[in-house]
Amino acid sequence: MARPFPFTAIVGQDEMKRALMVAAVDPTIGGVLIFGDRGTGKSTAVRALAELLPPMKVVEGCPYRCDPARPAASCTHCSPGAKLTSRLAPVPVVDLPLGATEDRVVGALDIERALAHGEKAFEPGLLARAHRGFLYIDEVNLLEDHLVDLLLDVAASGENLVEREGLSIRHPARFVLVGSGNPEEGELRPQLLDRFGLSVDVKTPTDIAMRVEAVKRRDAFDRDPEAFADAFAADEERLRRRITAAKKLLPRVEVADDVRRRVAELCVALGTDGLRGELTLLRAARSMAALEKSAVAAMEHVKAIAMPALRHRLRRNPLDDVGSNVRVERALAEVLG
Repeated sequence: MARPFPFTAIVGQDEMKRALMVAAVDPTIGGVLIFGDRGTGKSTAVRALAELLPPMKVVEGCPYRCDPARPAASCTHCSPGAKLTSRLAPVPVVDLPLGATEDRVVGALDIERALAHGEKAFEPGLLARAHRGFLYIDEVNLLEDHLVDLLLDVAASGENLVEREGLSIRHPARFVLVGSGNPEEGELRPQLLDRFGLSVDVKTPTDIAMRVEAVKRRDAFDRDPEAFADAFAADEERLRRRITAAKKLLPRVEVADDVRRRVAELCVALGTDGLRGELTLLRAARSMAALEKSAVAAMEHVKAIAMPALRHRLRRNPLDDVGSNVRVERALAEVLG
């Protein structure tokens, strides 16, 4: 299989790369939405992320790749008392195509086994494959409504329930949702938008030197993918070790009460609904601190990730014609200084 374009070779788009790294360190942040112009590296960055993720321990033979240390209660393979063996497996990055049927997404009856052996067996779908990994949806704003509703249910519960064709199956399905799209092709449903922890705007670069370098690298990759990937192998390994170390440090990162208070003041000033914005911003700041090898999440980490954490959570103000980015920047200056 051809190697993907290296993550560290992507020119510019720093906010997008930072958001993906933060979500990789702490999957509880809730995923990343990447909106912007065509041809700006959205899909490239997501697929390159898979190569950066360190392998994870999974239960041998489990179709859902449960964690041996904490097998899911809804997994029949990993029932309590069962003797489990483990192995290392790559973190899955699963594509959900726009034209996918519901059966392909949630799973269905294994027709081959039913015909050959007369057995009712479950064939896991894309949600099962994405468990403990990433579910990527390109052109997420064009996703059909019934699939959006399904994703919302699974994202809320962490489980996929399939009841059809005489089957009743419940299995774990916890994944980081990553979506990309072009805002010119339609808006995202508010319910799904709120489920994304971070939202990133990407734009076509206007700096000539940056554009030349980006095109040069892409052309070199298309000519000889193996040689190009080898040239960035050392950079990829350094970033992989950085993410691995950050994941280990994350549980020990502290957040001072003063930082929590300032984050609350920021969300009040912006008028965000509920507490999801504050929780996401604090988790993202903690992840940023871990990436920078700091055991304390400080205001500098909050400022660095506040825009992606809050820009998509603002109410529309008919009396204020400025965009969400300007409103967040203004609130950051007023509240955080």
